[in-house]
Amino acid sequence: MHDIRALRADPAAFDAALGRRGLPASASSLLALDADRRMAQTRLQDYQARRNALAKEIGQGKRQGIDTSMLEATAVALRDEMEALEARSASLDAEQKSLLERLPNTLDAEVPTGPDESANVILKQVGEPISFPFSARQHFELGEALGMMLFDAAARLSGARFVVLRGALARLERALGQYMLDLHSTEHGFTEMQVPALVNDATAYGTGQLPKFTEDLFRTTDGRWLIPTAEVPLTNLVADSVVDEASLPMRMTALTDCFRSEAGSAGRDTRGMLRQHQFHKVEMVCITRPEDSDSEHERMTRCAETVLENLGLAYRRVFLCSGDTGFSAARTYDLEVWLPGQQAWREISSCSNCRDFQARRMNARYRGADGKVAGVPHTLNGSGVAVGRALIAVMETCQREDGSIDVPAVLRPYMGGLERISA
Repeated sequence: MHDIRALRADPAAFDAALGRRGLPASASSLLALDADRRMAQTRLQDYQARRNALAKEIGQGKRQGIDTSMLEATAVALRDEMEALEARSASLDAEQKSLLERLPNTLDAEVPTGPDESANVILKQVGEPISFPFSARQHFELGEALGMMLFDAAARLSGARFVVLRGALARLERALGQYMLDLHSTEHGFTEMQVPALVNDATAYGTGQLPKFTEDLFRTTDGRWLIPTAEVPLTNLVADSVVDEASLPMRMTALTDCFRSEAGSAGRDTRGMLRQHQFHKVEMVCITRPEDSDSEHERMTRCAETVLENLGLAYRRVFLCSGDTGFSAARTYDLEVWLPGQQAWREISSCSNCRDFQARRMNARYRGADGKVAGVPHTLNGSGVAVGRALIAVMETCQREDGSIDVPAVLRPYMGGLERISA
């Protein structure tokens, strides 16, 4: 959520920020609405003062035996005007909130300008794309040949964009998630959390999923939402609260099922498990002081990179441009992993600094050592990493010519010592 005071202070900068995202200027209309809203509130305060004065005058008149009927009639008329003004003020408040809550976060100045992913900037690459002396297979070819990746069975159960894993591949996916949780909680300083997969409107609103991205979510019959990522419940743990500065940074991680409708993705990645309605992901969330959020962003991204390095996967860090940065983010680094079967780089993690955008939506604050509210914290989130995509990358990177798959060394303790998955 944007701070209306910042808009009043520099409307040109506000419009310039929207322009970087390809959105039309909105400052003049928002300021006109804000002026009407503030005028209504000022008039309401004046009316309240007049009403209080009338009440005092009526009370004095009655004690003195003076006829106060005209004063009482004036008070009734004033009350009716106040009710109408209160309704108008509430309507203007709601209209302003509705307009502001649909506008994306302001991008950092360093974010590259560009219309879409073609303008993203590669910051670094670690490892070289692996090449095989044989024709590399894609993950679904490997999985189906092993008899451990059942897309037809999943389609009968649930429809398209689902998968059933069995045997060693099911265990390998579990091993990936457990390894990431252990790494982040024991070596990277994150507190492991277990959070609900269903959230209410206020929680989905706090991180920016509502109202703009309703079509991207699944909703239950009782009005709750299936989480698209653990970022939603984890970040909202500080909603409507004032946290102690001494407790910052708060670093949390969770492994959850994630659910996405994939609206607008018709025809994209229909084969395999790259783009599923249900998938597992290890999420990292940090709540921090504003002056620490840049260093936390780098730290969080490095935590995700460590997972890929330990798995022996080639990856690159990409700075997303203005046209590709998400709604709530001020800046985002994507990690893309090399998939030999696809012969392509594909996103496996996205780490974002949201500045104070989400915290304002959630009404989160923090207090200093003196007990006074010091300001609005910054929130950050990142995949640490997407488990299903990590499974794909491991399968394609560690494949053998006979279709078997080597198990990365760091995962073998979670696989009962198994070194290779074979049919």
